[in-house]
Amino acid sequence: MLCLWTVQFSPALAQSQPVEIRVNAAASQGAFHPLYDYFGYDEPNYTYAPNGKKLIAELGALGPVRAQIRAHHLLVTGDGTPAMKWGSTNAYTLDAKGQPVYDWTIVDRIFDTYMQANARPFVEIGFMPEALSRTPEPYTRHWPTPDDGKGWAEPPKDYAAWGELVYRWVLHSVERYGKAEVEQWSWELWNEPDIFYWRGTPEEYDKLYDYTAAALKRALPTARVGGPGTTGPGAAGSKSATYLKQFLEHCAHGVNAATGKTGAPLDFISYHDKGAPRVLEGHVRMGLRNQLLSVQRGLDIIKDYPAFRALPIVLSESDPEGCAACVASQHPENGYRNTTLYPSYTAAAMAGILQLSDRYHADIAGMLTWAFEFEGQPYFEGYRTLATNGIDKPILNLFRMAGMMRGDRVELKSSGAVALDTVLQSGVQGAPEIDGIATRAEREMSILIWNYHDDDVPAPASPVHLTIAGAPAARVLVEHYRIDETHSNAYTAWKQMGSPQQPTPEQYAALEAAGQLQLLTSPEWRAAANGQVGLAFDLPRQALSLLRITW
Repeated sequence: MLCLWTVQFSPALAQSQPVEIRVNAAASQGAFHPLYDYFGYDEPNYTYAPNGKKLIAELGALGPVRAQIRAHHLLVTGDGTPAMKWGSTNAYTLDAKGQPVYDWTIVDRIFDTYMQANARPFVEIGFMPEALSRTPEPYTRHWPTPDDGKGWAEPPKDYAAWGELVYRWVLHSVERYGKAEVEQWSWELWNEPDIFYWRGTPEEYDKLYDYTAAALKRALPTARVGGPGTTGPGAAGSKSATYLKQFLEHCAHGVNAATGKTGAPLDFISYHDKGAPRVLEGHVRMGLRNQLLSVQRGLDIIKDYPAFRALPIVLSESDPEGCAACVASQHPENGYRNTTLYPSYTAAAMAGILQLSDRYHADIAGMLTWAFEFEGQPYFEGYRTLATNGIDKPILNLFRMAGMMRGDRVELKSSGAVALDTVLQSGVQGAPEIDGIATRAEREMSILIWNYHDDDVPAPASPVHLTIAGAPAARVLVEHYRIDETHSNAYTAWKQMGSPQQPTPEQYAALEAAGQLQLLTSPEWRAAANGQVGLAFDLPRQALSLLRITW
């Protein structure tokens, strides 16, 4: 059978054995779920800052499915002044007579920004308003002081009043955005109640969930409620695993504190999964194994509850590590953040999560990237962000690539794949993982391929031979997008400029352009012989290619 090859030669291509990747366009593996299209951040008041609005608009334009955006502090008391790892909306206060005052002005400003960008809120219900907090003082948190503010993390002194707050919030949302829209939202109670974000007991969290779910369903019976948004499940018997299990046990069999009945409504399940990078012999070693083990352990817990096995699961923080505001200059293990290691890692994590979802017959609906932007910080300072001062980082271009993937997943086999069980046991620390995901929709295909390794050290590029079988047309148009050191990479462009912290207008425009997704080569028409098309190219370490095929 004849293959037609488009070859880009390099010394590395001639020096190593090619990785053979074969895609069967006719072998569907079911619908492709755009689980990448979820994002979140601590600081809700950055949403409507100039660079925040710019980034939200970009997230809304990523693909055909509307992005879902989660933010902390949506019910926290304060005047809306933004701060790192903090925020406020003043949604609930008391008047001089001690009567509740509900003010949705700032919440509306946040949600309006999402809606205007064709995104929607993934509503995190929290944290505790000062006037409702059981122990309100001290209230405000001042990052990086780790433990000064606590009142926002306390249980309510009046659970019925908390329920009324949630009820009125949902009613207001329906009035402002319409019932059909709000029915599509996910309402998640709290964040990581198994650590310092919740100062109550697990039983008090369950009680809060009962009152929250009852209020949601009273306001909108079709509202989707879930939780518990715990940290990544550790080994059996760990605090995080025990917390998730006890929550599911309560929803299945517990006495409902709000209704007196057995169990509580549960429309989706959420928990978190994080990697664990570290510095090893002078370089960053990523912890993909840790992140995927967290996903697996959560699935192991959920499978023991037959009533919940088919529920959507949202990994409502799914990241290489756990602190977006911990700058790389003080935490060198976070040195991956400006580079192409971040998107290559995330692509490998997405593939592993999809494989785990298939293995457990689970519905993992989303892997939420906890990264946004920090207003007023130096360029490329090393925070976990999608953009810096309005300049997109390489990670955002992975999501642009993923946004081109639609329709059904189709079979992709790679001689450079690393088995899932190997990653779960030891990570990607031998040969690199050169693998991919392929989708097919009407008159188009998209093939995402990455060259990933846990260790961020120099390595030769790898030659890739890609064969697409089952091409339905005699001629196809091939577009090859690339993220590497010199493509779709504003960080490299910024360094080449001398790392300016006050770029000129001309430099800023050049950085904006460099931050966009770029083609590796000009689009070209290729002939398909006997339904087969062959492509060959060189793929550097920690780089990604997206091949878009149309006919």
